Amino acid sequence: MEIQLGRGKVARRAYGIDEIALVPGNRTLDPSLADTKWKIGNIEREIPIIASAMDGVVDVKMAVRLSQLGALGVINLEGIQTRYADPEPILDRIASVGKDEFVSLMQELYAEPIKPELIEKRIQEIKQQGGIAAVSSTPAGASKYSEVVTKAGADLFFIQATVVSTAHLSPESVTPLDLAEFCRSMPIPVALGNCVTYQVTLELMKAGAAAVLVGIGPGAACTSRGVLGVGVPQATAIADCTAARDDYYRETGKYIPIIADGGLITGGDICKCIACGADGVMIGSPFARAVEAPGRGYHWGMATPSPVLPRGTRIRVGTTGTLEQILRGPAGLDDGTHNLLGALKTSMGTLGAKNIKEMQQVEVVIAPSLLTEGKVYQKAQQLGMGK
Repeated sequence: MEIQLGRGKVARRAYGIDEIALVPGNRTLDPSLADTKWKIGNIEREIPIIASAMDGVVDVKMAVRLSQLGALGVINLEGIQTRYADPEPILDRIASVGKDEFVSLMQELYAEPIKPELIEKRIQEIKQQGGIAAVSSTPAGASKYSEVVTKAGADLFFIQATVVSTAHLSPESVTPLDLAEFCRSMPIPVALGNCVTYQVTLELMKAGAAAVLVGIGPGAACTSRGVLGVGVPQATAIADCTAARDDYYRETGKYIPIIADGGLITGGDICKCIACGADGVMIGSPFARAVEAPGRGYHWGMATPSPVLPRGTRIRVGTTGTLEQILRGPAGLDDGTHNLLGALKTSMGTLGAKNIKEMQQVEVVIAPSLLTEGKVYQKAQQLGMGK
């Protein structure tokens, strides 16, 4: 539906995850029968949840543990882990500094050069412990470090930026990364993102993406929407981009998964993303709350340390339980932030969806009062959904 902003501009109404609800169908099933498996490239996982490539979320230990638990973690090739041989004292400094000194400290710490030998070391450390080695970089970083990533034996490569497209214009002195050539030349699957529109999703799939990440600015620690004014609420963005996936599949027979990336806190958020059409999700702050997370109870975005225009901040998320509790339970909290897999399976059972494909087909309604209706006491007492 188009809305006229003024004589010279019309706008389309877009919806966020908090504005929708899922409607039960004609059947239910026992949650134990819900099949949550999915594939990205040639890798199958039981849990359609990826830990985002943020320095407060994923290090070698977290990547290995996530692999063991049936999920996936992505390590940031341009972060603390590849700039410092011993990242622990650096992470201590980030956690201890005051908010007024935070941005300048981050700019100082991330000015340390990235060391290719540390990229190779981190990947090999994950592989040696039986983990899936998934890595992420910006398009510029991908050009620089693809050879060392391949040599080290990484399993997946994520190319991520605030916005990625196949039609990037650069100054004459800069040669932009050819995404299609990069995908063709890499011996491992390459996921591309981020985007929020049908057409860009289609172009990224034509370029050879093994998966496409959807989301601009919804992350808990991201400030891109405030700094740049750019973004599309996630429910609409996912629906638009999955339409491109389905059209591409009908044309080519190739099914490219869509990953909803950013702004997801609870199991319900994850369920709604999949109902909007996503095949999996990428989350940061829920995992930053794990005992094992490297952030010491803090979480910050990938663009936070930018030397010219930071587009993220550091937030205090606390430490609420082990990674296993957060991912697989048993839950120690009542607000939907623990046992994310259990929430997904229970929601699928309630909706009668036997697998992810059926979950993508459930009925969705616009419901801005979903999270507030009847929750007066929870809100007043800051319990459950009122926290």
